[in-house]
Amino acid sequence: MMNKREIANDLVTLRDLIRWGTSQFNAAELNFVQGMPEAIDEAVYLCLYALHLPPDFSVDYFDCVLTMDERLQVLDLFQQRIDKHKPSAYITNEAWFCGLSFYVDERVLIPRSPVAEIIQQRFSLWVSPEQVDNILDLCTGSGCIAIACAYAFDGAHIDASDVSSDALAVAEINRQNHDLGEQLTLIESDLFEAIPEKGYDIIISNPPYVSAQEMAQLAVEFDHEPGSLALAAGETGMDIVLPMLMQAGRYLTEQGILVVEVGYSRSILEQLLPDVPFFWVDFEFGGEGVFVLTAKQLEKHQDDFKSVKI
Repeated sequence: MMNKREIANDLVTLRDLIRWGTSQFNAAELNFVQGMPEAIDEAVYLCLYALHLPPDFSVDYFDCVLTMDERLQVLDLFQQRIDKHKPSAYITNEAWFCGLSFYVDERVLIPRSPVAEIIQQRFSLWVSPEQVDNILDLCTGSGCIAIACAYAFDGAHIDASDVSSDALAVAEINRQNHDLGEQLTLIESDLFEAIPEKGYDIIISNPPYVSAQEMAQLAVEFDHEPGSLALAAGETGMDIVLPMLMQAGRYLTEQGILVVEVGYSRSILEQLLPDVPFFWVDFEFGGEGVFVLTAKQLEKHQDDFKSVKI
């Protein structure tokens, strides 16, 4: 792609590298859905990471002159991003969620769920936070949702499950990195198969929900993610969500809630279950397709769930 040393001769400052990287990312038509909002954000992030600088590094220093070795390190990361269309989080093995840093690799999805916003609000629209004792994160992947919940509810116990042992290995790295001790338990389970019926106050999940048609249209960057396990969910995208709806009520307390992200598959779910009163969360900072149902609503609509053919 590039003769890095020749290019580095002309890119002297951090600002030069950010400007050049942004232009190159746009020219390569990279996709940024899995991480930073735009090309310039990703260029800044990779520059700061290569230079071992914090994410909130002051722009006042962007005109500092870099050594040749530093410039080459940045260009190497840029090259990986462009040549392989590899998401930055997999290049750096780092992703951010709820203001927390997580280890990620290609065994798990890159954290990007809008549920971060309601976790930080402690689900206060639906539950009394001080009365939350048990939380279950289904399809936990990297463990980011479960760990963010552990920070939000430091007195609660969190169970986090996934069908993938590879994903749970990554979640264990993050459990140790965040020093959660016994507050977080990791469980290998296909949905509720190995989950204890102890009564959860909150069940939260970002499950696979991508339909077959959508899977065929995903950008090249998504090829790096474990799509067959973590994204694809049958013809309609509901192969995981519907069984979850049928089973979740048995694992909730009387006042418990189920919180599930289905993204752009919201319209499909509403078409399949027109009589179910999904509460769709309105996010202040962007994102959509997250619903909340209470334990009582799940019980009331069991016949609706069972009637759907997928």
